[in-house]
Amino acid sequence: MAAMRLTVNITKWQILRLSIPIFFSNLAIPLVGIVDTGLMGHLESEKFLIAVSISATFLTMIFWSFGFLRMGTVGLISQALGKADYRELVYIILRNIIIATFISLLIIIFKPLLIHVLREIFQTSVQTKNLIDDYISIRVLSAPAELVIYVLVGFYLGIQRTFISSLLIIILSLSNILFSIYFVKELNLNVTGVALGTFIAAYLTAISFLIYTYYFIIKKFNVIPRFNSKSVFNHKKLFKLFNINFNIFVRTILLTFSFFWITYLSSTLGEKYVAINAILIQLVIISSFFLDAYAFSTEGIIGYSVGKRSEKMFLSCVKNSIILSFTTGVAISLVYLLSFKEIINLITDIELLRYLSYKYALWVIIIPPIASFCYQLDGIFIGATQTKEMRNSMIVSVVIYLTLSLFIIKEIHNYGIWFALTLFMILRAATLHFYFPQILKKFK
Repeated sequence: MAAMRLTVNITKWQILRLSIPIFFSNLAIPLVGIVDTGLMGHLESEKFLIAVSISATFLTMIFWSFGFLRMGTVGLISQALGKADYRELVYIILRNIIIATFISLLIIIFKPLLIHVLREIFQTSVQTKNLIDDYISIRVLSAPAELVIYVLVGFYLGIQRTFISSLLIIILSLSNILFSIYFVKELNLNVTGVALGTFIAAYLTAISFLIYTYYFIIKKFNVIPRFNSKSVFNHKKLFKLFNINFNIFVRTILLTFSFFWITYLSSTLGEKYVAINAILIQLVIISSFFLDAYAFSTEGIIGYSVGKRSEKMFLSCVKNSIILSFTTGVAISLVYLLSFKEIINLITDIELLRYLSYKYALWVIIIPPIASFCYQLDGIFIGATQTKEMRNSMIVSVVIYLTLSLFIIKEIHNYGIWFALTLFMILRAATLHFYFPQILKKFK
């Protein structure tokens, strides 16, 4: 699929056209979580569901902490594209793949520490602890493949080839689902099965698309990807990359910790609240991935406009993407309002978990339009590589969110967890809006 020719006036249709492939790929991502949760939720004990919820959330927090491998890649790639510096595109990819590999090895080496941390944080039964150990021992080995995939997705988003980035995610997600179903249903591997499904799918996808990307760059940019140590390890470029990546790292680890905090707070209320909030958070994740489609598609446009120094292109993209995101958030809320019971019933057939999930479903209905603003502003700041402001915004939001949640949960129990999460979304949008004028300085 050919890349879209960008004009000075970015229309809603242009943004929507770039976002449509991402909608489908982003739908595939939470489907993996839903299928894994569903597979565990239909086993004989809720301990399987709790173990996967805790360990998968924990590892996702760790992997997403290195989301700069995608986000930093998008901004740098799109700005290099705006400057028509195609050789630099290759060096950006190589730098981030090297970083991804190094980080992955550290994650694998520190696996025993990760397991120890989880054992200290969560007061669960011995059987649940053993199931958590089984999942992490396998899933952690997929780190090299999963982090390299971040870099590849960032590259294709940066050059506005959203169809290819979406195809990559769809293949990863669907193969993950198929392997997990086979291992759990046919081989009765329960927790081990869903971990193996992710492991195999990640490596098959990463290897396939690394090969494809090599030939894509040759054909599209007439550049042969070669490792040039002097160019790849250019100290000025590395310092810029480190600065961008560090800021995004701090921002992302705080964000992922905020969602992991929900699991922790739930555990203080009892194991059944870990289970029901794990179910409901899947609905929040589904809505976030839909809304992130606009953020992902505009990251490349924003970066391109910065590279071109076109303020008019930038402002039209900002305005129309925010309108589209909010409208979609309202639509998602309406769908949830009409079908939340059916969705919950698909995830689990344990009657107690169903009943309790219904009680708190109102929160996942109201969150999408509220959260649409912070999701979209994230994409705008990523494309502009305005990462220091993203970091500062997240620090302020998380500090307030964590502090309030501890007090609110004492007053209104599990409702407090969801009220705090909703407030967190509002804080993220408000603080990013405060820093917005900093981006406009790039065009002066």
